[in-house]
Amino acid sequence: MLNISNKPIKDFEFDAYTSGQTIFEISYFKYFNRFLVVFFSVLIVMLFLPWTQNISGKGYVTTLQPENRPQTIQSPIPGKIDAWFVREGDLVQKGDTLLKISEIKSDYFDPLLVERTAEQLQAKQLAVAAYQDKVSALSAQISALVREQELKLKQALNKQQQQLLYVQSDSIKYEAAKTNRDIAGVRLERTQTLLDQGLKATRDLEEKRLKYQETSAKLLSASNSYSNAQKEMEIATFEIDRLQASFADKLAKTRSDLATAKSLQYEAQGEVAKLQNALANYHSRAALQYVTAPQTGYINKALTGGIGVTFKAGDQLVSIMPYTYQIAVETYVRPIDMPLIKLGESARVEFDGWPAIVFSGWPNVSYGTYGARVVAIENFISTNNLYRVLLAPDPDDHPWPEQVRMGSGARTIALLNEVPVWYELWRQINGFPPEYYNADGSTPKENNAIKNK
Repeated sequence: MLNISNKPIKDFEFDAYTSGQTIFEISYFKYFNRFLVVFFSVLIVMLFLPWTQNISGKGYVTTLQPENRPQTIQSPIPGKIDAWFVREGDLVQKGDTLLKISEIKSDYFDPLLVERTAEQLQAKQLAVAAYQDKVSALSAQISALVREQELKLKQALNKQQQQLLYVQSDSIKYEAAKTNRDIAGVRLERTQTLLDQGLKATRDLEEKRLKYQETSAKLLSASNSYSNAQKEMEIATFEIDRLQASFADKLAKTRSDLATAKSLQYEAQGEVAKLQNALANYHSRAALQYVTAPQTGYINKALTGGIGVTFKAGDQLVSIMPYTYQIAVETYVRPIDMPLIKLGESARVEFDGWPAIVFSGWPNVSYGTYGARVVAIENFISTNNLYRVLLAPDPDDHPWPEQVRMGSGARTIALLNEVPVWYELWRQINGFPPEYYNADGSTPKENNAIKNK
């Protein structure tokens, strides 16, 4: 105090004034104490409330099936745009023509390329048929030569056998003639002896000499016949060898012609296969000049516009959004949280543009969030150093809004185990991992207890 008054403060009567009565009679400390008691009581009660542990993540809206996601349409061949048949925002059906392109490669400029290739194919097919006929004729010729060889060899063998019999017969005749001559010689000598002794007449000697000459002539004739039979036997043997060599040469030449014809036939068949492949490719390539819609959907954007614009194979021409799809949310979680995510676990989703009041620990009192289930977990880390998780609508929860568009942002909360608030605060302060459910709905502590039993 400044002590500007001569009267001390202790002697001042505050009760005489209304303001003094108001100030000193109100017990502010009593209200403050009550407030503290209520506040700490509520705080203690809240510490024992259940808290759902969770893992937060950010992602965007996508589709559950890969074939229903927005896609771009490419042309497998290079070309030039000739005409557009759709506009951006149009609804097209599967198979509708989107644009027409033309060839820019000189190999396909011929307007009659398919017809001329078909003519070449027909000519090659006729060549294959001709070679096949030649192969059949040569095969028949080989069969005829084999049969003729068998017949000729049989004939030659029969002739050889006949000559062998002739040789045996002439050999017997020769031996008989030789014996007859020897007998005639003995008789001639005996008659000569008897004639010298005067016991035989000269006429008998002349008869014996004549008989000896006849038998000698017959022996000479039999010897010649026997020699001729042996020569004929040798000739028959040589004829067999000649026939075998001759037919072997003919068969070898015919088989060589057959192999050549087959080689030409196979070569022509290869050419036919190549031409068939080329013709099929030309037909397919001609069909590719009209770019069609792969499925029913909306045309989002023409990525390559204009008329006469050229493009390479695989360049993106137009993007399309499928007409029917089932939305899902693609979110990303940290590697440290990845072991806590399991297939089939519950999650909550908050969509961008949709008002929401979120209490991550109390999902039942959150407003504007939608239920989801984990349907896919990526096994390899993404380029953003996070793991990708795919969430689908929970069939037991409220349906997701139909107005949500593909690509819009979303915030996800994966729900884990329920613990008291004080336990969660203590875990956060100490940096301990959260409790989480296994696939069968039990916690790791429960599993450990079961194993210990």
